[in-house]
Amino acid sequence: MKILEGIRILDFSSLIAGPYCAMLLAAMGAEVIRVEPPGGGLDRDVGPYTPNGEGMWPWHYCCNKKGITLNLQTGRGRLLLQELLAKTDIVIEAFTPSVKKELGMDFDSLQAIDQGIILVSISGYGQYGPYADRRGLDTIAQGMAGLMAITGMPEGPPLRSGAAIVDYGAALNGALGAVLALYQRQKSGRGQAIDVSLLDTAVSFMETVFSEYVLLGVERKPMGNRRPYTAPTDLFRAKDGYVYISVSTNSFWKRMCDVAGWDEYRDDPRFNSNRVRYKSQEFLNHLAATWVKDRTVEEVVTALNRAGIPAGPVYSIPEIIKDKHIREREMLVELEYPGVGTFLVPGLVPKFSENPGRIDQRAPMCGEHNREIYGDLLGRSSEEIAALAAGGVI
Repeated sequence: MKILEGIRILDFSSLIAGPYCAMLLAAMGAEVIRVEPPGGGLDRDVGPYTPNGEGMWPWHYCCNKKGITLNLQTGRGRLLLQELLAKTDIVIEAFTPSVKKELGMDFDSLQAIDQGIILVSISGYGQYGPYADRRGLDTIAQGMAGLMAITGMPEGPPLRSGAAIVDYGAALNGALGAVLALYQRQKSGRGQAIDVSLLDTAVSFMETVFSEYVLLGVERKPMGNRRPYTAPTDLFRAKDGYVYISVSTNSFWKRMCDVAGWDEYRDDPRFNSNRVRYKSQEFLNHLAATWVKDRTVEEVVTALNRAGIPAGPVYSIPEIIKDKHIREREMLVELEYPGVGTFLVPGLVPKFSENPGRIDQRAPMCGEHNREIYGDLLGRSSEEIAALAAGGVI
């Protein structure tokens, strides 16, 4: 039995953060029902596209879910929504506060249906504050939180992360909030409203940047692949690729000197302390680059890891797919999709010793589970379901 078996979730979200939050809970056993408009949600028309023209995003973050369609702009659709909510433990949504209230999905309305319902709202700016009704995206949050300002090459323009890290961070915060609210509900019997903002999430990723500015008067700028207070730490070019090395402690420094044969620098007062070594980044990174350039990636990584120094290859996408460690930990899961074939999705990160979760079911096609949910769960007959479909309600 999976940990969240018996918990039912309605997922009204799209575009990474909300759907990925719901998928994490589905992987741990919750029954997650994705609700989208008849014809499909907007994310089904966003690239990249499969060879047969279908949008890949829902396939990526809707695994382990069931899928239904429901037109919330119709009276009959709103009535069906109320019936579904009455049988639900958690609602995950990404509406603006005003739209949510209009649909009767604000927390007060949900509490009137069932005081145990938990509402997880994932939005660009949160449920209150001057920007609450603005639409937000991962990249906007990266820019406003300062992530772009500290990312990129020196003297270059601000740069976004290559992946939607804020969306995934918000998804994790939403999943954590949902599980904590379930835990509290066991004690109080009451649900809670959980407010997760992309901007809040991005700000929380900013390390000590704000205190550096306030206390030290230092505004962190882009440093490329370096870290501000460690050296040698950077991306280095080997004979056949790139390797990343991080010498972040005195212990690592001494080991690096042993491996690279830098005996004359080991106890040099310019380098023998974390508090001073970072001030010589240019010299130490050049020293490391010279040592790396005549070796292969495998030679560098093997030598440094054998000495207990953090170092790893900088993979291309094909190399990631082939990596034996990533494969053994089931971090790339193969799922079969009708008409397309094998589709790779990232696996589940937490590895449980008991009651493990798994991503083992493909994402639903649009409305694939209408008959099951409206028939088995809500008790509608085949004729009624056909009429709802014909009327554009589902």
